[in-house]
Amino acid sequence: MANSPQAKKRARQIERRTVVNKNRRSRIRSFLRKVEEAILSGDKEAASAALKAAQPEIMRGVTKGIFHKNTAARKVSRLTSRVKAVS
Repeated sequence: MANSPQAKKRARQIERRTVVNKNRRSRIRSFLRKVEEAILSGDKEAASAALKAAQPEIMRGVTKGIFHKNTAARKVSRLTSRVKAVS
């Protein structure tokens, strides 16, 4: 348990940031799921549109510290190749 005032404040701040980060991560996962569903349905138009919407969200996750930039780049790269493969 935090004893010093500084440690107590940090604990409060971490609590607030955790909620924000969870929401951001959930939002990004929703965008990823939309791309996955479009790919599985075989609709190339919908898949590319969903990917176009998901890319900025993923990269925003990098700037906000949710993902490492290489992780985000890998996710975008793999999704792009899967969307291209949809016939």
